[in-house]
Amino acid sequence: MSSSRIPGFYNKNVEERRELLAKQHKISDEELNILNTKEALPIGTADKMIENVIGTFPLPLGLGLNFLINGKEYVVPMAIEEPSVVASASYIAKIVREAGGFSTESTDRVMIGQIQVVGCSDFQAAKEVLIKEKKKLVDIANAAHPSMKARGGGAEDIEVRILNEEAASTYGKMLVLHVYINTCDAMGANVINTMVEALAPTVEELTNGKVYLRILSNYADRCLAKATCVIPPELLESDGFTGEEVRDGVVHAYEFAASDPYRAVTHNKGIMNGIDPIVIATGNDWRAVEAGAHAYASRFGHYGSMTTWAVDDDGNLVGELELPMSVGTVGGSIGVHPMSKVAHRIINVDSAQELAQVVVAVGLAQNLGALKALVTDGIQKGHMALHSRSVAIAAGATGEMIDIIAEKLVQEKEIRVGKAKELVEQYSK
Repeated sequence: MSSSRIPGFYNKNVEERRELLAKQHKISDEELNILNTKEALPIGTADKMIENVIGTFPLPLGLGLNFLINGKEYVVPMAIEEPSVVASASYIAKIVREAGGFSTESTDRVMIGQIQVVGCSDFQAAKEVLIKEKKKLVDIANAAHPSMKARGGGAEDIEVRILNEEAASTYGKMLVLHVYINTCDAMGANVINTMVEALAPTVEELTNGKVYLRILSNYADRCLAKATCVIPPELLESDGFTGEEVRDGVVHAYEFAASDPYRAVTHNKGIMNGIDPIVIATGNDWRAVEAGAHAYASRFGHYGSMTTWAVDDDGNLVGELELPMSVGTVGGSIGVHPMSKVAHRIINVDSAQELAQVVVAVGLAQNLGALKALVTDGIQKGHMALHSRSVAIAAGATGEMIDIIAEKLVQEKEIRVGKAKELVEQYSK
């Protein structure tokens, strides 16, 4: 098994990193060529994926390193433009691996299809008849997509709710049928939508109502993944800060996010900094994952922290992140986008459940990285040092000059494009 612990990886040039990746993960020359920006997404393929195509919009693709999850090594592809995210996640993963690594688990991959029914003369009777006819409804759903049933998934159950029973307006009161569908290794949007659309005529007939919306829900609260880590305080020591100080600072920072939505939004955005890049790289729907994650953060009636951080009886820092995670390893753009195919080769997961577990582990790592920086040196020290390279490029620096200008910006503590342009002019003379 190749290790995700690759010391000095960031010091290598791009070609050296690719060579090492190819050696460790048996990446073919053809797959390596896809990592060249010009080959990442051919314009002809892009033109068939969405409408009105005029080009493609590449993102940097980096590797999250050092991840040990349930005893397995992972190198994690991350597509993101923001500096410090990949470095921060990899740094925390190194600390956690010294503590034994991340532990993860996930539920079955049960997604939800919704059917909205209005205009029932008796909503309670309509609800009861749907419940009574559950088997018939499940069978109709599965008949609409028999291949999913054949793979061990398919529709499994239903639930019926009446919304706004006391609504004065006829537009407010409605009955909603949930169809619970195991989508196996697919995210399953098309499967779910096909099934609920097939059910609509029967639902209308049984309820004497009118069906309007029939579509999946991206609030996949029956498709959960959870990551945990337990870190002894000595592993958290930082320049000028004891491990206990860092540990306590992290818990205080978490309590702030848990109590105040203004802080929680930024706190959770940092978590999604780790999650979204993997979802994007693997060809999954990052917008659906984002929406579901933020909804889950509000499940107790207020918007709070997605993570929890606490101190156990032995003084260890204990972190946990549980989120709906509707990602897949087959279907959709996963099999179309050349880069997503390579990303799946690199991350090397056997199922959508395993991919979901890796995603939440990286989200937990990224959260700790941000909190550790905030409670010690502040977020800007590391972030701005990495950001200085982008500033140098924006000012017109190229080649070796980028690192020279970036280093000078950091030294002078003046990381702005105007200053970078002055330095570029000086070094260009």
